[in-house]
Amino acid sequence: MIRRAALLVLALACAAPAWAHRFHVGIAEVSFNARTGSLEVVHTYMAHDVEALLSTLHQRQFDMGAPADQALFRQYLERQFWINGAAKRVPLKWLGMTADTENVTVYQEAPGTPLGQAASIHNAVLSDFLPDQVNTVNIKDGANARTLMFDRAHPERPLR
Repeated sequence: MIRRAALLVLALACAAPAWAHRFHVGIAEVSFNARTGSLEVVHTYMAHDVEALLSTLHQRQFDMGAPADQALFRQYLERQFWINGAAKRVPLKWLGMTADTENVTVYQEAPGTPLGQAASIHNAVLSDFLPDQVNTVNIKDGANARTLMFDRAHPERPLR
């Protein structure tokens, strides 16, 4: 009986890493800052997923605290996330990013751009790498808020 219980505990301990990261999500908030007149975007992704993506793309280990590695993620994110205006893309300025063991957070803005100028959002961050990746974008316009969901099959959503 004790041997069987020990084997069960050992099996559960070996399986624990598989339970640790069973979902792949990203969260972004898009809002208009009336004080600065800027459209602001804050993205948060799981650090483990970002590092796995970059390691797969570039065949090496990554340190998201290193400026060169942050630059590679910046290039990737700018290819995968954008906001469309009525006639062209809204130019997003990269403000920076922070990273810790859990999350990678990216800050962008479009100076002088009210939220009303945005027609749609394209968010395919990590969904090209992780088939079950789901990205949530919360849009805040004053007291009004709504949520858009993006996945591999639906990388773009209208704002209106």
